Amino acid sequence: MSDHYTTHNSCIFCELISNAEPVAEHDTCIVLRDKYPVTDGHLLIIPKRHTPDYFSLTDKEKADADILLHRLKESIQQDDPSVTGFNIGINNGFDAGQTIFHAHIHLIPRRKGDCLDPRGGVRGVIPGKRGY
Repeated sequence: MSDHYTTHNSCIFCELISNAEPVAEHDTCIVLRDKYPVTDGHLLIIPKRHTPDYFSLTDKEKADADILLHRLKESIQQDDPSVTGFNIGINNGFDAGQTIFHAHIHLIPRRKGDCLDPRGGVRGVIPGKRGY
């Protein structure tokens, strides 16, 4: 077990799940607004069960998260026609940038012109590697 792993008792997401008003939910997963959004509408899909990362999710949790991703995409684009794309991101492990060790998926709405050159998208997590 990693030094960075949190237990259910010390997990901020477990606390939020029991106290927050979710944006949406589907069976094993809930959706919350990101506390530090990178764009307007940035959401987190979080399993209700405490589990450290994407690779520890059950098939049911993955399927429920996927249902929510599709549902949220449609809803966001219906409510905000300026959204023309999305980044879907998952950080797995400390060295990949994970800071909260409760699995979660970022759904980040994107709009034309929200950055100078979006080419390469998620490749930009490593400086200098986005362009190709």
